[in-house]
Amino acid sequence: MRQVVLDTETTGLEPEAGHRIIEIGAVEIVGRRLTGRHFHQYLNPDRAIDEGAQAVHGLTEEFLADKPRFADIAEPLQAFLSGAEVIIHNAPFDVGFLDAEWRRLSRRPESTASLCEITDSLILARRLHPGQKNSLDALCRRYDVDNTQRTLHGALLDAELLADVFLAMTGGQTALGLGGEETKGMGAAREVIPATPKQWPKTPRAALSPGAEAAHRAYLEGMEHSAGTPPLWLRDPA
Repeated sequence: MRQVVLDTETTGLEPEAGHRIIEIGAVEIVGRRLTGRHFHQYLNPDRAIDEGAQAVHGLTEEFLADKPRFADIAEPLQAFLSGAEVIIHNAPFDVGFLDAEWRRLSRRPESTASLCEITDSLILARRLHPGQKNSLDALCRRYDVDNTQRTLHGALLDAELLADVFLAMTGGQTALGLGGEETKGMGAAREVIPATPKQWPKTPRAALSPGAEAAHRAYLEGMEHSAGTPPLWLRDPA
């Protein structure tokens, strides 16, 4: 199935208060591989940007002044999302903004959900790691995804990082190490290697009668003959 990992940056937190999308970034995955196809666009919101939001993404009204409006890029965005599984971290936030933007158009889809299947990677992360931090930065650390370039939020960069995290989270069953620690991801579940014989201490033998010991020795020799190798606990650990 074709998958698209998407992120947005906005002028503020509430689409109901008239806040707008100012950046959209999305990357395509097919067959669990990034194809290199992506959608990226800065947008002129025709309104002021909240100081708190600007501190997060660093985008200014001056930078966005000559960028297209959402209506200008609506059709190619719909085409990029249509029919895909769209993966978003904290999907209600981004979908709420997308739906508000669709509603402003004269020709528009009914909703984002009418275009594509939506998967919230935050819900998935919380199921896999209950009680832990599941922000994108926290997941990058947990799954060894390099996010050193993420000094500010950016829609395309965050979509690329989330794609790597999502592939790690969904690649296989998470395993536990010998000490009970979680390995670095479902897709990168590490092989748990048992202790070697030289790490196992020798156990003192119980005293046996000569007859019992001879019978036991004969039994072990039969095991060795059948298997072609001595029983593990009789091998020299040195």
